[in-house]
Amino acid sequence: MKKGIHPENYRMVAFKDMSNEDVFLTRSTVNTKETLEVDGIEYPLVKLEISRTSHPYYTGKTKMVDTAGRIDKFKTKYAKFSK
Repeated sequence: MKKGIHPENYRMVAFKDMSNEDVFLTRSTVNTKETLEVDGIEYPLVKLEISRTSHPYYTGKTKMVDTAGRIDKFKTKYAKFSK
């Protein structure tokens, strides 16, 4: 490995999946302004929309998403350009 190209500020960071409230700790260099207390210790917090505990590929469960409303909204928005 080349010397001097890797960051030196690795520290423990809490990552929180906002869809299911799962929290996991790992080492990272990410900059955050929020913190979270886990087992009495305060860690920098990174909020995630989806993680390994909520992604359908890893969980084997599919989640139904209401796309009909989005499609109708799209069609009404661009109906005036159809002619």
